[in-house]
Amino acid sequence: MQNISFDNETDYNDDLPFAAAPNAETCINLTVPLDLAGMRLDAALAKLLPDYSRSRLTAWIKEGAVTVNEKTAQPKDKLIGGEYLAVTVRPSEENLAFTPEAMDLDIVYEDDTVIVLNKPAGLVVHPAAGNWTGTLLNGLLAHAPELSQIPRAGIVHRLDKDTSGLMVVAKTLPAQNSLVQQLQERTVKRIYRAVADGIVPFDGKIETLIGRDPHNRLKMAVVKFGGKPAVTHVKVLERYAAHSYIECALETGRTHQIRVHMREANHPLAGDPVYGNPRHPCADNIKEAVRHLNRQALHAYRLSFIHPATQETVSFEAPIPADMYHLLSLLRLEAGLDSSLSHEDEWHEKNQHDDDDWDDDDYDVEVIYVRN
Repeated sequence: MQNISFDNETDYNDDLPFAAAPNAETCINLTVPLDLAGMRLDAALAKLLPDYSRSRLTAWIKEGAVTVNEKTAQPKDKLIGGEYLAVTVRPSEENLAFTPEAMDLDIVYEDDTVIVLNKPAGLVVHPAAGNWTGTLLNGLLAHAPELSQIPRAGIVHRLDKDTSGLMVVAKTLPAQNSLVQQLQERTVKRIYRAVADGIVPFDGKIETLIGRDPHNRLKMAVVKFGGKPAVTHVKVLERYAAHSYIECALETGRTHQIRVHMREANHPLAGDPVYGNPRHPCADNIKEAVRHLNRQALHAYRLSFIHPATQETVSFEAPIPADMYHLLSLLRLEAGLDSSLSHEDEWHEKNQHDDDDWDDDDYDVEVIYVRN
């Protein structure tokens, strides 16, 4: 299945802790049962402490954090049963990641049930390898300490590190369950705005399979076999000399979907460091503005969902961030259009698309399944 037409047209690691974890060392005292006699120390610990991986337990043994009858031991040492074990549980990087860190958060709306925020580009949403601190999750725990009792600190969907825009966070378990269900049922709608290279000719639909790039496992790509169905709807808001301002809604929420689809359509997003074209021909001042973006020109502009407490549909919009707005101003000026701030409001009104213009299935879903 592959269809690109212009009609005349994140993943999270579920092995990570699902709630804030203690970051202090604790000690577990055990007595080896007789039925484990003859077993290696590391294998016996894996049975006695199933919540920890064998590799982690082995590392603790080698670090001297496990004693047998008050003496250090080796992972391969055999047990006879009845030994006294003392295990010092050391917090992992994952556990340490779930600590509050004060940071400025652009809170668009907050009540006792949800937080709606405007995430800046450059902020990682959830701790993971290479980003154990300084994430949105850390900032949320500092802003609302009660989120330490909610799986993933209330985070139910995500944005790429270098994509800006709106996110909703649950402050209670019922709210989190409601939002996850809405994501699954495709009633949460997010509309993106982006600057794409080239002149996108018409509004349209891109439909392909998306999977891991067979040549680079760190990237996603359109594939012929083995991928997942992905559908993106594209609307052209304005065209310039060598770029287009577009609005995107998704029928599916595949990793990097908009970025991959626009590249496949030969209109990659301006400034995209992974899927973009750094040699896209355009005026020197435009090239400089794109270079200073230091990210893909992609912003989650509008967010709508059913409020878990009131059951009313609520909608929010986040203005285009300064870096993208600067680029758009230069593009409009180059195209002979008014680039003033007052024109931005008039332009938005002129090009406003009612939600009714999108099919009921339009959405962008990156669901994080949480444990109850």
